[in-house]
Amino acid sequence: MSDEDLNEELIGVDGRNGFGWIIAVVALLIFLALTMSTWRWLWGEWMGNSYYSHGILILPVALYLGWRRLANDHQRPPVDESGQVGGLVILVISMALYIYFLRDRAMYLAAFAIIGLLIGLIWTLAGRRVLGKLAFPLAFLLLMVPLPFIERTTLPLALFTGVCSGGLVQLLGLDITIVGNAVSLPNAELVIGAQCSGINSIMALLALNALVAYALIGPLWGRVALVLLAVPLAMLGNIIRVATLLYVGRYFGVEAAFSFYHDYSGIVVFVLVMILLIPLAWLLHCRRLRLDVF
Repeated sequence: MSDEDLNEELIGVDGRNGFGWIIAVVALLIFLALTMSTWRWLWGEWMGNSYYSHGILILPVALYLGWRRLANDHQRPPVDESGQVGGLVILVISMALYIYFLRDRAMYLAAFAIIGLLIGLIWTLAGRRVLGKLAFPLAFLLLMVPLPFIERTTLPLALFTGVCSGGLVQLLGLDITIVGNAVSLPNAELVIGAQCSGINSIMALLALNALVAYALIGPLWGRVALVLLAVPLAMLGNIIRVATLLYVGRYFGVEAAFSFYHDYSGIVVFVLVMILLIPLAWLLHCRRLRLDVF
């Protein structure tokens, strides 16, 4: 091949790449215009729903993970245009579902449909190989969507927490009486409400454990177990927190328990549970970090 032919081929490749970037930017702008109302709803939920206050971090973390995954990918074959029909199918189906859910004001389902739209766009514009590289960041976005039934679990979880934490302090010698979620101390009457259910810790720890499992090298069963352990770990931490709250209320007064201690003990317990992930990951044979994540 002559130098002139090579230059013409390189110019053609650069032209196609430039045109591809234009298409990608236009598609992104159309995507944002169509989905802006749902993003506004998500923002309102993240700001106003204490169970999903961590949701505001999910999108930037997913974007960072996707960027690092592609930045560390040095093998970039051309897009297989013959295999992009599946992406178009996903795109059309997701768009139809998004419009339907948005019309019915089923906003959380519309938010899930947005993720389907992203999958269809990436598959169509970049191909299945790039979609495979971005599989975890896209799946991680599922954790940013508030689920309507989560709030209905707060009362059962609060009752469970009250029974377990009350039983623990009784076992340790504290004189209390438990009826449902009502706890009677010798010096006070307390109610373990929804804010003590631990659901916010469960949702936040679920996202954190998923991120840790993705960042570690280990067997699939070990990483899946690490994610699933988020629920019992969060519940255990919440039970210990409420049990210590009862002790503080008994010996230092209700005001001390429900002012300073109540406000800061949740953060301390959550950090301790996070530290506990280190030996658990080691026991599950997830002992090395993936360099392509950072």
